[in-house]
Amino acid sequence: MSGVNAVAGKTILLGSQAVSRQTLLDHGARAATALDRIGVREGDAIALLIRNDPCYFEIIEAAAHLGAYVVPLNWHSTADEVGYILSDCAPRVLIGHASLIERVAGVVSADLPAFTIADHAGAAAAPSPRPAHARNWPAFRDQAALWTDPARAPRGTMIYTSGTTGHPKGVRRAPMKPEQVKKNTALLREIYGIEEGMRAFVCGPLYHASPGAFARQAFQYADLTVLQHNFEPENLLKTIAEHGITHLTMVPTMFVRLLRLGEDIRRRYDVSSISWVTHTGAACPPDVKRQMIAWWGPVIHETYGATETGPAVGCDSVEWLTHPGTVGRRMPGTEIRIYDENATELGPNGIGEIFLRTEAYSDFTYHGRPDQRQQVDRGGLVTCGDIGYLDQDGFLFICDRKRDMVISGGVNIYPAEIENVLVNCPGVRDCAVFGIPDEEFGESLIAAIEAEPDSRPTPAHIAAFLEARLARFKVPQRFVFHDVLPREASGKIFKRKLRDRYLQSSVTRA
Repeated sequence: MSGVNAVAGKTILLGSQAVSRQTLLDHGARAATALDRIGVREGDAIALLIRNDPCYFEIIEAAAHLGAYVVPLNWHSTADEVGYILSDCAPRVLIGHASLIERVAGVVSADLPAFTIADHAGAAAAPSPRPAHARNWPAFRDQAALWTDPARAPRGTMIYTSGTTGHPKGVRRAPMKPEQVKKNTALLREIYGIEEGMRAFVCGPLYHASPGAFARQAFQYADLTVLQHNFEPENLLKTIAEHGITHLTMVPTMFVRLLRLGEDIRRRYDVSSISWVTHTGAACPPDVKRQMIAWWGPVIHETYGATETGPAVGCDSVEWLTHPGTVGRRMPGTEIRIYDENATELGPNGIGEIFLRTEAYSDFTYHGRPDQRQQVDRGGLVTCGDIGYLDQDGFLFICDRKRDMVISGGVNIYPAEIENVLVNCPGVRDCAVFGIPDEEFGESLIAAIEAEPDSRPTPAHIAAFLEARLARFKVPQRFVFHDVLPREASGKIFKRKLRDRYLQSSVTRA
């Protein structure tokens, strides 16, 4: 672990670029003064279009001084998708990497002040010119003095949900009260295992809720926070070994890709420094999680929640192994209820829609859409649209998304169960299962497959794999292969786009 002590102090590292926490705090204080001068006020929005980068933290700090919201934009989005969010949240400024700002130049109004940050080495240059009025962010920031006014009530981030039922919606929270700040700090420390002197690794996108929250905690407490733009399995192992990484946040797809590395590669790197891994964002196939616990030890922690609720449920490895498949029990200050379609609360093992409330987060509204906020509310609890149940010990199990459940021949089928098996099929890199209209059965199953590079699994091969592990009625009738599956901001596969694509065009049977 030659690189463990190579960087001293509280430091953020991106490739060969090392920046001290104090430098970023100073940059944030100057940025607050500069943004205040051009009219950014309490409650305003600052749009941020960047890859994972140390400058994320200075902008978060500046917004906290000003009492402004940071709206992190998905840098994988199209210009039109970015344009929609800019129009919806009406930010006072847009800050982003130069190539990303250039890529969306056509949707950036001349009235919106835009600031560019130099791209990291190797970033692809965009073919279109940046907005003519865009200015250099460091030059703009550094001409200002440090912020000395009292800090305003911090708003945090306003993250846009994935828009799986239409356009994305901004989750806009009220400022937290002092007692909520204490509860929120305690909750996040428990969810992410936060401790002074930790060494954190962030490879999930900072525009997503969980990696962003983890990174902000690491910025406060970690001696070293390593950022990366993309996940690459062997490089993750190399980074852990080189820097003595102790804390990570991951998604199950990362586990799958790690486990597919050759045994010789996996043994090449020392991962014994890891003390806490939090995973969230999607259901984790039980076999995958068992293998990760066997490899890395009982350091794997799971959490469940949503942008609207915050992390509300969690479990450690021991709890999961005694209740395999669970996402955990409620965290302190969290209330969970399960309701059926008639709004009747269900008891243990009753499958219905999950509603949550967490004291550690202030209430929210959907920006500009208070009516849609009411649609997800029941007695002060909020639903994320998931279906599941609580067992007799209070452990929560997720069956699927309400909108994703398929009713075929009168039988409820949960695609997540099928996906948990299918993702382990040799040659399958990722997958999504969903329902399509069927004249005879009401709905039938289709599986969208992203194959491993240089692999060509056949429908017959995949069907045989599933039939050996699932009831026949759960095996999809069709398999459609994609070079790349579309993804939401969170990294989840965008099933609505897949379903709409199928319905709008004839799909050749694989």
